[in-house]
Amino acid sequence: MKDSSQSVIVVENIKKYYGEVKALDGVSLRVDKGKIYGLLGPNGAGKTTVVRALATLLVPDSGTVTINDVDAVEHPTRVRRMIGLAGQFAAVDDFLTGRETLMMVARLYHVPKKEATKRTNELLRRLSLTDAADRPAKTYSGGMRRRLDLGASLVGRPEILFMDEPTTGLDPRTRQELWQLIRELVAEGRTLLLTTQYLEEADALCDYISIIDRGKVVKQGTATQLKASLGRDVVEVQVADNHHAETLEIMKKISRSKPQIDEMNQAISIRATKGADMLIQLVKELDKANIKPKDISVHRPSLDDVFLSVTGKKPKSISSVKKKRGKK
Repeated sequence: MKDSSQSVIVVENIKKYYGEVKALDGVSLRVDKGKIYGLLGPNGAGKTTVVRALATLLVPDSGTVTINDVDAVEHPTRVRRMIGLAGQFAAVDDFLTGRETLMMVARLYHVPKKEATKRTNELLRRLSLTDAADRPAKTYSGGMRRRLDLGASLVGRPEILFMDEPTTGLDPRTRQELWQLIRELVAEGRTLLLTTQYLEEADALCDYISIIDRGKVVKQGTATQLKASLGRDVVEVQVADNHHAETLEIMKKISRSKPQIDEMNQAISIRATKGADMLIQLVKELDKANIKPKDISVHRPSLDDVFLSVTGKKPKSISSVKKKRGKK
């Protein structure tokens, strides 16, 4: 567990059940001031439920959530003054212009009209929306709508920002632009917690990461610590479907570790102290069995491998999403 001396967000053993479904089953985490904290996990893992509890949008069945030492359940109004939320989907009105959207949110925060106008203009410029400021949001692209939604979460000038899968559905250029904006916000002193399914995103942005699955935190640490926790090279092979079972048996025979199966990419991987030696041995065994691999490689452990080892499944990657779109 992290040192709590600088923690501005403290979650202790929160649980949330919906009938027999354990949405959260004892989640604990601490987020330090001025850092980017990542919640990484597959769909249905509980990431959004954690964010909703932090943002006072739901009350946990048990456990505690404190923001800057303020109990989020007992004093939700005080907490809301300190936070901003950019949800999983851009919550903008199609018929309001970008300028009208930001002005409306500023006024809801009781920001005086002159100051609201100033903040709106600043955000429009910063989010590269000045040229589109007076167009209705229904004419905006997905990336523009996402930036406008982020602007709405920033107009109250929160010290803590929650972002739920902020780059889902964005093209690579827009994603990079949003990453840069996130870094700038934190450099200014804000604390940010984001959820993501993308390995690249967590690795590029986050100072600390918790992997969550089935309502539990199953692994946590810095990206470097998580990768080092595997400690060994990863040997991965892809073969035709009709050779999958036979290849799995070969890999079990030559390795003391349990092979991991990536069903999405039809790949089997094993961890080895000397990956190069294991690779050579595997090639020989496959050749004896007259199995020709589609692809075979050895690499140092990645976040991808950590995620697969603790959840048994692979999260989305930016490249895999692009490939799927290309097939449609």
